[in-house]
Amino acid sequence: MTRLLTFRRAALMLALVSVLSACAGHKQKLDKSYIARDVDTLYTLAKEKLDNHEYKLAGALFDEVERQHPYSVWARRAELMSAFSYYLARDYNESTNAAQRFLSIHPGNHDAPYAYYIIAINYYEQIADVTRDQKITAQALDALGEVVRRYPDSTYAADARLKIDLVQDHLAGKEMEIGRFYQSRSQWLSATLRFRTVIDKFQTTSHVPEALERLTECYLALGIPTEAEKAAAVLGHNYPGSVWYSRAYALMQKHPLKS
Repeated sequence: MTRLLTFRRAALMLALVSVLSACAGHKQKLDKSYIARDVDTLYTLAKEKLDNHEYKLAGALFDEVERQHPYSVWARRAELMSAFSYYLARDYNESTNAAQRFLSIHPGNHDAPYAYYIIAINYYEQIADVTRDQKITAQALDALGEVVRRYPDSTYAADARLKIDLVQDHLAGKEMEIGRFYQSRSQWLSATLRFRTVIDKFQTTSHVPEALERLTECYLALGIPTEAEKAAAVLGHNYPGSVWYSRAYALMQKHPLKS
């Protein structure tokens, strides 16, 4: 997970190279105890804080650029830099707010794909484990889908597609966790509904073979062996070498259909 976080932050940093390079000529020595009011110095101070890994302060200073000089070209840059700084500080709400401000003011700007992408990443990095509420996971899925829908040919969309697969697998895992809970309590119908959700909505995830096998178990427990046989047949057709098919096959051998 640490390597993934490092990679994502590196990707976000690379995406801002053009913005950073535009400001490189404005560096100068500053009295850090004083926030200068002219836009060049204020922006440079914010950039200096970012370079020194003082991410929260950098975000606040970039916000000041936008607040004090809202009509300058620096304000547009500062909005994205604020979003990036707060992202590095793991203040995902402030990062999202900054990116959304940028989009509300500059919806057609060439940097809009990056703003949509950082919003999606902010949600993505807050995804909790499958034992917790998955509201943030659904938000991540929606935001990643927005990147793909709006900018399908961008590098951001390519990365978003990969993350969508991971998010879907995560959501399927949540359904499996709940389904197994119901199954352990012999609540067969409730378990069946969860396993069917995995099969119907998350067909490309790694959880489908187990869902089919557990669906076979539930149908047998509910006294509908014909449906159990169908689930086992689908499992055998699509995952013939899996341990889950071996288990389903053994179950059907013990409970053959009556002729």
